[in-house]
Amino acid sequence: MTAKRSSIRRVTATALLSVSLLAAVQARAETLQGALAKAYAFNPTLTGARAGLRATDENVPIRKADGRPALNVTGSYSESILKPTISFTSPQRTVNAQAQLSVPIYAGGTVRNGVKAAKTRVEAGQANLRGTEASIFSQTVAAYMDVIRDSAIVALNRANVKVLDVNLQASNDRFEVGDLTRTDVAQSESRLALARSDLQTAEATLIASRENYIALVGEAPDALEPPPALPGLPADPETAVQVALKDNPDILAAQKEREARRYDVKAARGSVMPTVSAFTQAGYTNYLDTLDNGASGGGSQINKQAAAGVQLNIPLYQGGGPAAQVRRSQALESQSMEQEIEVERSVIAQTRAAFASWQASLQTIESSKKAVDATGLSLEGVRAENSVGSRTILDILNAEQEALIARVELVSARRNAYVAGFSLLAAMGHAEADDLGLDNGTLYDPMVNYDRVKDKWFDWDFDPAPTAKATRTVDSVPQNANVEPAAAQ
Repeated sequence: MTAKRSSIRRVTATALLSVSLLAAVQARAETLQGALAKAYAFNPTLTGARAGLRATDENVPIRKADGRPALNVTGSYSESILKPTISFTSPQRTVNAQAQLSVPIYAGGTVRNGVKAAKTRVEAGQANLRGTEASIFSQTVAAYMDVIRDSAIVALNRANVKVLDVNLQASNDRFEVGDLTRTDVAQSESRLALARSDLQTAEATLIASRENYIALVGEAPDALEPPPALPGLPADPETAVQVALKDNPDILAAQKEREARRYDVKAARGSVMPTVSAFTQAGYTNYLDTLDNGASGGGSQINKQAAAGVQLNIPLYQGGGPAAQVRRSQALESQSMEQEIEVERSVIAQTRAAFASWQASLQTIESSKKAVDATGLSLEGVRAENSVGSRTILDILNAEQEALIARVELVSARRNAYVAGFSLLAAMGHAEADDLGLDNGTLYDPMVNYDRVKDKWFDWDFDPAPTAKATRTVDSVPQNANVEPAAAQ
């Protein structure tokens, strides 16, 4: 992770934390910060990405091992089953031991540049982890807001069904006394049937949103609190893009990958350079008193030897393989350059689109508020005019439908504005755990594992067997469409 954070991130963390802590004191209520904290700790995509980064960390000691001394010991025992017929000194049995120590001195820069490439890819992996974190948070925020929106829509549709049911009963009563025609009753029945169909669709959508929430957070949504305001949002798209170009983790990861590819090219060039290594070796052979078949005058039954020196290897021709490796690495470096530009383009487009969507949703909220007020007054007026005979039942039904559409539009616009605003923060690189004040537990620091393993050299220094960190949802109960009466507010 980058050590330095901007002041905007601190404002974001402080504001979100303070608002969420106030909401958290209410019983049975789930806050957005609480949902994000659960996803941060137990979402399998995020915990899996951390495991993948730990695997990337191990590339550093692996590449370092290529430049470290290597010690090998071999031993053997042999028993002669059939001696050569013309040999009179062949031993019957032999114990042999050999030891060799090799110390690389110079490898043409292959090891050095390989280590640099591995370290740079660790930095790229850390940036990718930040991107995964922001992506999971964006999905969690969307799922959280989907549940709130769909709960409100279900409540609105249920209230609409009740109103239309009352209207139908009233229409039947007035039809019985001859105040309305059969057409008026049929119109009321039609609208009630359509309203029930819309309610069933809304309930199915709410169930799907709740199940998606469980898949991301690991627990069922329970009395979700309204989310806190999103601070730190930019005033214009140009400012948002400038921040994104500096802080977006996907751009940083692409830059680091391009840098690592450059080291790969240098490492590949080292394969045509001379290599120098120092070595020492020792041997021990014991013929177990079987040399010369036990004849008198036989020599020593033990042979010892030792040697030390320096080995120079100058590659003269390797079939064109080194040049192919260099060209391949150069092509991959070129690809990484293009990918960096691709990521940059994508981030710019995402940032501008999120800003536009956020602004449009804010404007839709204001328009929808006016529409809700206007349709409410219109519905009251139409009902009053119907009571004196100047409006028909169809006019009331149309007014009620318009009022419902305006309220649903307002609920949806609020959801869209919040999700777009959070997506904008994510594109700017300001939607990560430390930005959001998730201090419910210790935040995951990828440098801890990297510092732990980067200089390990012992061959038997294994880690314990891995265990799953994410929570499973196989025991979660199927969700329903029950909502609190206040959900439509």
